[in-house]
Amino acid sequence: MLSLLPRSVRRTILCAGSLAGMMGCSANPPPAPAAGPLVRTQPPVVVAPPQMAPPRVEADPAHPVMLGIDVLEAAGFGPLRGKSIGLLTHPAGVDMHGVSTIDVLRHAPGVRLVALFAPEHGIHDEYPAGAIFPDHVDPRTGLMVHSLYSGKIDHRPTKAQLAGIDAVVIDLQDVGARSYTFTSAMKTCMEGCFENGVEVIVLDRPNPLGGLKVDGPPLDPQLMSFVGEFRVPYVHGMTIGELARMAKQAPGVLRIPDLMREQGRLTVVPMRGWRRSMRWPDTGLAWVPTSPVVPTFSAVEGYAMVGLGTQIGGFKSGIGTQYPFRGLSYHGVHFEALEKELKSLSIPGIGFRRVSAPDPKTGKPELGLYVDITDWDEWRPTELGLNLIRLACKYNPRTFATATKAEIHLFQVCLGSMAFYNDIVAHGAAVNVEAYVKEWQAKDLVYQEQSRKYWLYP
Repeated sequence: MLSLLPRSVRRTILCAGSLAGMMGCSANPPPAPAAGPLVRTQPPVVVAPPQMAPPRVEADPAHPVMLGIDVLEAAGFGPLRGKSIGLLTHPAGVDMHGVSTIDVLRHAPGVRLVALFAPEHGIHDEYPAGAIFPDHVDPRTGLMVHSLYSGKIDHRPTKAQLAGIDAVVIDLQDVGARSYTFTSAMKTCMEGCFENGVEVIVLDRPNPLGGLKVDGPPLDPQLMSFVGEFRVPYVHGMTIGELARMAKQAPGVLRIPDLMREQGRLTVVPMRGWRRSMRWPDTGLAWVPTSPVVPTFSAVEGYAMVGLGTQIGGFKSGIGTQYPFRGLSYHGVHFEALEKELKSLSIPGIGFRRVSAPDPKTGKPELGLYVDITDWDEWRPTELGLNLIRLACKYNPRTFATATKAEIHLFQVCLGSMAFYNDIVAHGAAVNVEAYVKEWQAKDLVYQEQSRKYWLYP
C-alpha cells in the first residue's frame, strides 16, 4: 500500500460521536500551518450545487451517466467562461467518451486553461505511490504542473501557484475508500483556494462502490492525516462532490477559519443519470486506472476489502502480478491450511476460489485464493481485512512487535481506530473482530443518516 510520515493535528469536529468533521495512495501528513488572510476582496458567490440549466441531450443507452465534465460541456461551460482556470486532475479524469478533461478544457470556447495541478502519482500516473515530485512543465501540453504532492507539509496550493488563476477545477476519480488520497487532495486544494480567494469548481464523478454501501471504522480525530482528511467510515458512500459540499458547509472540516470557509466560493457540477444504487458497472462507463495497483473495478472492490489486511503482517495482495487486491496468499502457511482457515471464517457475502499466476521472478505458477463477492447486499467490505490482521497475529504473534514505526503509523492512520489497534496489539488472534464490526455498523448507520444533507442524488 502506501507510505506516509506522521502528523499530529488538533481539529474541531462535528456532532460528537457521529458525523464528526466527518481512504492512492499514501501521504506525508504534517501539522497544518495557521491559515492566512484572504487575498481577494470581491464579494463571493457560493453555488453548491450549481444552478445550471439542464443540458439538452438525447438519451444515450450506452452512456446512462453523464459525468460532471459532460454536464459542464453540455451547458456550454458557463461557470468557466471568461476565467483563467487551473485544473486538478489525473489520468482517470476523463469524460464519458474517455477524452481527458485536460483536452476538453483546452478546447472549450471562452475558457483559458492556464495551469495544471497534480495529486499523488502525478498528472499522467508517472510517479509511484508515496513519491514526492516538484512543479514542472507538462511536455504534452506545455502547461505548468503545480505539484500538490511535493513534500510540502499541508499539500495546499500556494499563493504563488494560484497567481493569475480565477478558479481551480477539480476532476478526480475516487474509489470510495477513505484511505485513497484523492479526496484529501480535493480538500486541501479547497483550503488553499479559499485562503487566497480563488473559486473551486468540482466536477462530480461516481462513487464506484455506489452511494449506499457504508462500512468499517469511523476515523478517530487523532488519526487524521493525508490518507484520512474526512472523518467518515472507511467505506463512506459519498461522491467527491458530496464530500466537497460537506467540507464547505460543515464547520471544522476545513482547517481554515470559519469566516474564510463561509466566504469561499464552491460550485459542484453534479452528474446526470447517476443514482446511489449504482455500482461502476451500472454506469456504462469504462474504468480508467486510478493508480497502478487499481487497474480495474475488481481491484476497487478489493482495495476496500483486503487493503487493511495486507498492509501489515504476512498476507500478500495479488498473485504474481495479477489479481491486485483480490488474490491472497501467506508465505509460510501451507496453501490448503490457509484455504480451510479462510473459508471457516464464514464471512457473509464472500467466497474463495483457487487461482494461479506466474511468479514474476521464477516464471513458475504461484497459487493463491481469489476473493469473490457472492452477495453484494450482505457484503461488509472491511470485515475480511480485519480478520486477515487477526490471522496474521495467529501465524506470527510478533507481527506488530517486528513492524517498523512507519509501518505501524501507516496502519493506524489507514485503519482509523485506536481502540481496535490497541486491542489487537494486546490480544492478537484473540481479538473479537465481530464485536467491532457490529459496533461500527451502528455508528455507520448514524453517519449515513446525518450525511444525507450533503447528498446530490437519490
